Amino acid sequence: MKQFFFLMLLLCGCSASAQHEHHDMQSTARGIVMNENRDELPRGCSAISRDHEFTVRAGRQYANDEPGVIFGMNMPEVIVEPCSRVTVNFVNEDAVRHQWMVHGLPRYLYSGGMFHIEAMGGQQQSGTFIVPAEDRNYLIHCDMAQHMEKGMRAQLKVGSGSATLWAVPGVSDAFQRASYLPRWAFAGIGFAVLLAFGATMTLRGPHRQ
Repeated sequence: MKQFFFLMLLLCGCSASAQHEHHDMQSTARGIVMNENRDELPRGCSAISRDHEFTVRAGRQYANDEPGVIFGMNMPEVIVEPCSRVTVNFVNEDAVRHQWMVHGLPRYLYSGGMFHIEAMGGQQQSGTFIVPAEDRNYLIHCDMAQHMEKGMRAQLKVGSGSATLWAVPGVSDAFQRASYLPRWAFAGIGFAVLLAFGATMTLRGPHRQ
């Protein structure tokens, strides 16, 4: 009986290990690059359409004037063609760690669906990946605790893109607007509230002692 339970535990452990995603990670004193891909094409890409190289700078000096924003990046939006090979030189101008992480990439090619660069304080780290063939917007952010909430949020626009992501500093609104409401709807709602308030006060008439 003991041998049976031991065998079951071993099989469960092997299964869990097989399901655990492995990230291709390169680590140096400057920082970390995860899931770098220079050659393997995403499905739907017959060749590399173009090579891009960007220098993205991160630091307090790139934060905008919005309340609560402390950190920022000099490139809140990166625009490339589908099937492009993109090299990012990530320069951290702060004393704390920062990350440049893309989410939503195909999992069959990028473990966890992400590409990740992390640079230690005052350091630079570079990495390369190939974007998919579909027109789409992808989230870029720093995954260090509270850094995204404090301004380190951007977007990668592939081709004509899809819906612009919300709360991208300098690109989109700080809060998400319901897609079924036009931009003028909020002003209209406010105007209607004021009209209703005015009508209520008129019906009540002057206050009498």
